[in-house]
Amino acid sequence: MKAFIHEYGELKIKEIEVPVAESGEVVVSLKAAGLNRRDLNIPNRRGAEAEALALGSDGAGIIESVGEGVTEFSVGDEVIINPALRWYETSDAPPKGFDILGMPDHGTFAEKIAISADQVETKPAHLSWEEAGVLALSALTGYRALFTKGQVKKGDTVFIPGAGSGVATYLISFAKNVGAKVIVTSRSKEKQKQAKELGADIVLDTASDWPKELEKETIDLVVDSVGRATFNRSLKVLKKGGRMVIFGATTEDTIDFNLREFFYGQYQLIGTTMGSRQELRAMLDHITNFNMHPVVDKTYLLGNIQEAFNYLEGNKQFGKLAVKISD
Repeated sequence: MKAFIHEYGELKIKEIEVPVAESGEVVVSLKAAGLNRRDLNIPNRRGAEAEALALGSDGAGIIESVGEGVTEFSVGDEVIINPALRWYETSDAPPKGFDILGMPDHGTFAEKIAISADQVETKPAHLSWEEAGVLALSALTGYRALFTKGQVKKGDTVFIPGAGSGVATYLISFAKNVGAKVIVTSRSKEKQKQAKELGADIVLDTASDWPKELEKETIDLVVDSVGRATFNRSLKVLKKGGRMVIFGATTEDTIDFNLREFFYGQYQLIGTTMGSRQELRAMLDHITNFNMHPVVDKTYLLGNIQEAFNYLEGNKQFGKLAVKISD
């Protein structure tokens, strides 16, 4: 079968062995997958000596075969892949043994995948294959950041720097669904417009004076993944005692901030990554109840996936990039 792999420092389409469902596993014939920023970073993390690995964390498809002992799914079921491996119940942090699909295990940029039946969920019926294929990693990350860690509620005001990322688009919709006010930023005029159309109440230019622009607003929660470029700027608009949830660092990882100002302001700084199966199921219920659709910017064929990598690397996207695996 065809797969997009990283092997000995190269990214390429290659024929690899067709997977077989072992005990407790299912083989999913993939219809669509989703590209994440994580996929851009894995080749550097693996190095030039690493053997073949199919990349990709997100995906959706049809169960082709089931292994011994699998009773909850049948051949022909439409499912999405849960990329948060071996994290079942919601907890303060992931349990020992937690990994994200796509390294070290073969991922979803392939025609088929064998995976534990515990790692698949029924595909929401209202979603297209492309929408289902880009869903799990970003939406789960956003759901946990906003609800489990951020404790957002109706009437809160949420500030989200960087409106164009896949997670940010989910955050906007999730927050609006529960009655929160949403403020976002972007350098791009087009992304500012798209964020407004998605439901953001206030959209700022990234280069603007945020404290001045927001002097009449009370920011209860900041959800930030940009890192060094926005951390201190975000902290300045957060109310005293407010919560700041961090789930990524697309700019530099290391930051400097004033501890005295921080503890006098009694801010709450909270880290998060991914989420549990329990939270994933709650997220799936949420998008079903609100008839919510992921924002898919572009769809690429598996054979053209390198173009998707280049597009994402240039930060051109608003929402998610889908990879069509099969009809």
